[in-house]
Amino acid sequence: MADCGGWDRLPLGLHPRILESLRELSFSHMTPVQSATIPLFMNNKDVAVEAVTGSGKTLAFVIPTLEILLKREEKLKKMQVGALIITPTRELAVQIDEVFRQFTVHFPQFSQILFIGGRNPMEDVENFRMHGGNIVVGTPGRLEDMLRRRADGVELAGCVRSLDVLVLDEADRLLDLGFEASLNTILGLLPKQRRTGLFSATQTDEVESLVRAGLRNPVRITVKEKGLAAESTQKTPIRLHNYYTICRADEKFNQLVAFLRQHKKQKHLVFFSTCACVEYFGNTLGKLVKNVRIMCIHGKMKHKRQNIFTEFRQLESGILVCTDVMARGIDIPEVDWVLQYDAPSSASAFVHRCGRTARIGHHGNALVFLLPMEATYVNFLAINQKCPMQQMKLLKDSVDVLPSLKKLAVSDRAIFEKGMKAFVSFIQSYAKHQCSLIFRMKDLDFAALARGFALLKLPKMPEMRGKNFPGFIPEDIDTNSIRYKDKNREKQRQRLLAQQKQQKQNEAKKKFVKNKPWSKQKTKRDKKRKQASKRKLSDDEDDIDELLNDTRLLKKLKQGKISKEDFEKQLTGT
Repeated sequence: MADCGGWDRLPLGLHPRILESLRELSFSHMTPVQSATIPLFMNNKDVAVEAVTGSGKTLAFVIPTLEILLKREEKLKKMQVGALIITPTRELAVQIDEVFRQFTVHFPQFSQILFIGGRNPMEDVENFRMHGGNIVVGTPGRLEDMLRRRADGVELAGCVRSLDVLVLDEADRLLDLGFEASLNTILGLLPKQRRTGLFSATQTDEVESLVRAGLRNPVRITVKEKGLAAESTQKTPIRLHNYYTICRADEKFNQLVAFLRQHKKQKHLVFFSTCACVEYFGNTLGKLVKNVRIMCIHGKMKHKRQNIFTEFRQLESGILVCTDVMARGIDIPEVDWVLQYDAPSSASAFVHRCGRTARIGHHGNALVFLLPMEATYVNFLAINQKCPMQQMKLLKDSVDVLPSLKKLAVSDRAIFEKGMKAFVSFIQSYAKHQCSLIFRMKDLDFAALARGFALLKLPKMPEMRGKNFPGFIPEDIDTNSIRYKDKNREKQRQRLLAQQKQQKQNEAKKKFVKNKPWSKQKTKRDKKRKQASKRKLSDDEDDIDELLNDTRLLKKLKQGKISKEDFEKQLTGT
């Protein structure tokens, strides 16, 4: 990254204690985005800044924000918010908060607070009430929630009426993640008379709409790297060495393991498309790549994310297996390689992933693994993002680790279940790829993919219904017999299985007990009916015989064969 001279070249001089902080942080020179943005922002201009990732955008808004607050005529009270910085992820929010604190340590008159998810909101409210927050850094969802709350009878929404500066960092990502409604709510509570800065590595139609809605006559700043042609729109750092490799789905994991084994002393980010894939491959990598610190982070983690992020930043070497939650704005020192095991869902995400290395003038490397049917993605990136890449040959000394992965699944039900879940999540993610002309479901080799995931059997899912997969041979094993290695978890599973078995037995017994007396009662009733029917038939027959006998007697009386006295005696039986 080219520098634009020392900080003393700025037309408006910086506060001595800000200059002292810059010396402490060893920032002796400005980057192009800083030299272009800071004078305008300090001079009360709204700015919409587009600059390549890793160009130093954070200082481009931290410094003018502090300068504007220092020049306020009225000193901010404890619970008055003077600056609000909104960013898409909690990791980036923490990072920006840390940068601010490295400066505000020299300005004790400014209170500072961080509002992000994964924390108790009531504790945040109490913290704000006790310590205040002249500078607030946060994520949209939590900020919207906090502005609806009250602190000791004071509506927090009222605390932003004195706002001087609003910063929207990684603005395109804010909109990609569906924060538009939250942003509109927040913007509706802020004063119109304020300075607004919008910072992004890419400009989209949605960002353009946000510029029109949230900024007043903004100055647009687009910063390209030194040495790029004027017509170039390359988004990746010029010191980034960008590679791709083509391999089959059942070779990809072997290639990744071989690569990581060869580069154990370096620092890597390994990107997967889904949280389930991070859980599965991240945990198994730790068993296949020895003597390396391997950590996992994804968006579904709640309380552990911050500790993992902080710890990995401090490591000299190691592997962070992650999703795109780590793709935007995150500054991790000295990342040597960005490995994209799965191609991202969009071209802009590709650029941001690569931007985690080769930051602020340093050199870095990025490698994406592509399937043979995805090879045209290289040309697509070259045209769409002006992102040149060179091919890296497959590692010839890679070892087939998939049998080992299967053994791990057989030995631990947790790994078996994670593998099935990861496979399903990958298929579902692939079906939603934005570049669907290249990443086509109908071209996907499900059998090779299942082999690459080291599955013991294929899961049942709609995308595979009615299809045959002769290239995949399921393992001859009863997967229901696979036990959890965690004894407590296995005990819980066995208890659940026993409960389910007992429940089935109880239901069968209940049915049997219910039917048996009903059958006996029915037999008894049928027997009684038959006996009654026989008695009735016998009675009817007797009545008929008696009637016939009476008829014959009456006939004899009429014919004069018997007297009237005989007739009456025989009729009455006397």
